[in-house]
Order: sequence, then structure tokens, then C-alpha cells
Amino acid sequence: MLPRRRFIQLASTTLAALPLSGLLANTLADQKKKWGIQLFTIPQLASKDLKGTLKTLGEIGYREVEFFGPYEFSAKETIEGWKAIAGQLGIAENAFYGYSIADVKSMLKDFGLTTPSVHLDLATMRTNLKPAMEALKALGTRYVAVPALGNPEERKTLDQFKKLADEFNQIGKRMADYGLTLVYHNHGYEHWHENGQTPMEILLKNTDPQHVVFEMDIFWMTAGGASPVEFLKSNPGRFKLLHLKDAQEPIRFSGDGGTPDQWMTLFPKMADPGTGVFDIKGIVAQAVKSGAEHFYLERDLTPTPQETLKNSFEFFKGV
Repeated sequence: MLPRRRFIQLASTTLAALPLSGLLANTLADQKKKWGIQLFTIPQLASKDLKGTLKTLGEIGYREVEFFGPYEFSAKETIEGWKAIAGQLGIAENAFYGYSIADVKSMLKDFGLTTPSVHLDLATMRTNLKPAMEALKALGTRYVAVPALGNPEERKTLDQFKKLADEFNQIGKRMADYGLTLVYHNHGYEHWHENGQTPMEILLKNTDPQHVVFEMDIFWMTAGGASPVEFLKSNPGRFKLLHLKDAQEPIRFSGDGGTPDQWMTLFPKMADPGTGVFDIKGIVAQAVKSGAEHFYLERDLTPTPQETLKNSFEFFKGV
């Protein structure tokens, strides 16, 4: 039998040489996690003073930023369609708010930020992919996310979602030529059932993991009647990004989540992470185990920008 001291020495040496796993690995992953923000949380601040806003984000401690469009390289129909909404929100310019790609990249570096992902509408991917990919590659991003399926006529049946999956695969292959990856961001209307299947399951099953990954919005997934934790468990490696916000009370769409009135009804029920009913710590823990890489605050159009930014980051530090 080995003496106790010798046993401890051997055990320590062996453990040090082994790859970390289990709870220890998750703890280290948590320590190294870089918290980010989707700028649709604070669109007015970003549009009025992008440089000052990025500086503030860096000072608070955020390290990643996700932009939303439209951009100068977006499809004309997207730019035209956004004008009315932008006017209502008080946004005078489109991203990048008068700055060039080089300017934005420089500002991000100055304030200790990166932009691992951006949102880009499907119409632009269909009609203007090459200039969009050239610009986003120059920006230094990696993931390009479809934020929503704007045409309700394209998401009524499971067959339509199968066609979308095929289209995503093709677009994703073209993006790969630029070192970019297509992302699908759920919006809650992917969870109705037909013959034991849901649109989200169709998208996950029929997209190529090499070219298409997913961004989970925990609020909209919950509103659709699905469990973020269960989807993360069942689909390891597919959800690379998360949007995090809380809910003041339990939420559920009144229908299938396919109409704007159902979304708008739930907007007032959004809350800063850690102040509502979601188990965000549990969701993030499972996301880390399932291979998620990026975690963004996204409380859409928060009515209290400064409080949301600071309070959310304080909560994230304990996650």
C-alpha cells in the first residue's frame, strides 16, 4: 500500500494532467465567459451616439456587441420597410450610424469589444449576399443571424419550414466562402405542432450543422410553450448563441405566436435578467454544457437603458 503522502502526490500529478470535465470545467467556462449585448436593447442610444455607447458598454464590462440592421448593404426593400419603424423608435440613421466599417472596427478595439455576430434580414441574404458578406467579413464578425421570418406567408406549414431549412443550407454554404456561418434566431412561432412535429424541430433536423447554427431567444421560446433547457439538452452543439432577458410573470402566446399582436402583448412583460421568473442561471449552465459560445443581453427596447445595462451586468457577474 502506498504511503498517504505519496498517494496524494501521485493523485495530484495525475489530475493535473487530465482534461478538466464536469462541474469544474463548467465553472472555468463561467469564469471566462464574455457577456455581450444585442444593440436592439438600446437602439436610441446606439443611433444617437454609437461611439459613446460603445465606450459605456466597455466601461461597464460588456465585451461583445451584436448589431442589428438595416445597413447600407441591406436590400432596398428592407431599408424602405424599416423607415416607418425607425421613425417611431426615434432612430434617424441605419447601422452603422454614419461610421464606416473600418471606423466601427477601430472603436470596438479601442473599447475592448468585439462583434462575434450580427443580425441580417433574409431578404438581403437572398438578393445582396456578396456585398453583405464582404462588409461583415471586414468587420471581423463570424455569425450572421436571420432575426425573424418577416413574411408570414412563408411560415404557415411544416413543408415551408423544410424549404427554409434547404435554403438556409445553401446560403450557409455560400457564407462559408467568407468564413461566416448562418444563424437562425427563433421568434416563438416555431413551436406549433403538426403530426407530432414542430417547425423548430424541422429546422434543427434538416439544416447542416456545419453551415447553420441557432441563436436561442429564451423569452420567445418560452412564450411559444417550449423549454429552453430541454432544447439545449436535446440539441448539443446547435445553439451557439443566446439572447437573455427575463419575464415579470409566466408568459405564453395567446395563439401560435405568428402575429405581431401576440408579440406586442408580451413586450411590457419583459424584465431585466435576474429580476423575473426565469431560471437564467440554470439555462446558462445548460447552454455552457451544450456548447453555447456567446451570451447577449437583449431586453428589446428597454424603457430604462442605463438601469438595464448596469443591473443586467451585475446579475451576469454572478451567473
